[in-house]
Amino acid sequence: MSQPISQRDAYLIINAGSSSLKFSVFCGAGKAELDAVLSGQISGIGTEPKFEAKDAQRRVLADGTVDEVEPGDRAGLLGFLLSWMRHELKDTRLVAAGHRVVHGGTRFAKPVRITPQVLADLEGLIPLAPLHQPHNIAAMAALAEVYPELPQVACFDTAFHQTRPWQAQTFAIPRELTEEGVRRYGFHGLSYEYIAQRLPQIAPELADARVVVCHLGSGSSLCALRAGKSMDTTMGFTALDGLPMGTRPGNIDPGVLIYLMREKGMGADALEKLLYHKSGLLGVSGVSNDMRALLDSDSPQAAEAVELFCFQVAKQATALATAMGGLDAVVFTAGVGENSAPVRARVAEKLAWLGVKLDGAANRAKATRISAAESRVPVFVIPTDEERMIASHTLDLLANATGAAASAAPLPVAAE
Repeated sequence: MSQPISQRDAYLIINAGSSSLKFSVFCGAGKAELDAVLSGQISGIGTEPKFEAKDAQRRVLADGTVDEVEPGDRAGLLGFLLSWMRHELKDTRLVAAGHRVVHGGTRFAKPVRITPQVLADLEGLIPLAPLHQPHNIAAMAALAEVYPELPQVACFDTAFHQTRPWQAQTFAIPRELTEEGVRRYGFHGLSYEYIAQRLPQIAPELADARVVVCHLGSGSSLCALRAGKSMDTTMGFTALDGLPMGTRPGNIDPGVLIYLMREKGMGADALEKLLYHKSGLLGVSGVSNDMRALLDSDSPQAAEAVELFCFQVAKQATALATAMGGLDAVVFTAGVGENSAPVRARVAEKLAWLGVKLDGAANRAKATRISAAESRVPVFVIPTDEERMIASHTLDLLANATGAAASAAPLPVAAE
């Protein structure tokens, strides 16, 4: 076991899924001083929970099953996590928890303090994100059960995209449906917000530039940034739209769904399973939803899945450049974007007509700037940090709070 970490204020960041709860802990008194000191997850929720944690240097602090809590008891599992933190974070106090929330609808354009009314409003958005929103809400409710005094903050993946012009948010459907909320929301906003802040630090000359950010991972999307604001993005009403992903199809003719309903007798549940779990790279390849496995495979279908993915990234990146009236830079981020040199190379080859050219050695080395000297469009690899973005928002919201929020006394993590 490592030596206990000693800092003053701690912020617990939670990203809750259906069977896992990923967490990070940041310590520091201000945004510029925030340090990630812990990260990990509780996986296997509902079956056999496993707890893993690492410190800032990626050293393993914990790795084992959680036998003392019922497998589906989220409040109990969060209580277990807090108890473990009491040892690791001696002489600190847990100030707040920040949550990644997939959907904020049209109401939530910025992070908010979680209240019973906010929870009720978020529950009303479950039909817009049925596979993600319930688990985000469950984590908030569970943490409130075991630590009711702790301030909690919701940060939304959709909020960053509310700067887009109306035509980038609107489907060509009857207006009454649009007014009911059937519109393009966009996702991965916390990732894009981080890149929008980080890129000018790396390349100040691009602060007002037209940039396509490629967030490529198990879930993938692109975003058009102009002067750090979202102008358009590939995901729409749900996280199914846009690019092919690990198990999701991306763009698909709605007529295909009508065909499957009429000719194959598929109902909503069967379609949901097909579109969220059986399509994308997995469906095309029949091998895996993991890009690494596909690149290593000798299967022709695996090669076709990779080619389809890269083709769509380049095609949709070009569409976003059109939405901005030009292209000044490209950024790759997230799991595949940060780590797969072959994918970056193939996408860049397809964007060569726009002036994109990579430096092969820099690309293979995952340098920050991977474009060739003669490339008209600079290309970057920038690791995203959604958790830091959530921590920053949580700190900001509490620092600027008034009334009851400001007077809420943070409770110590370590026992007195």
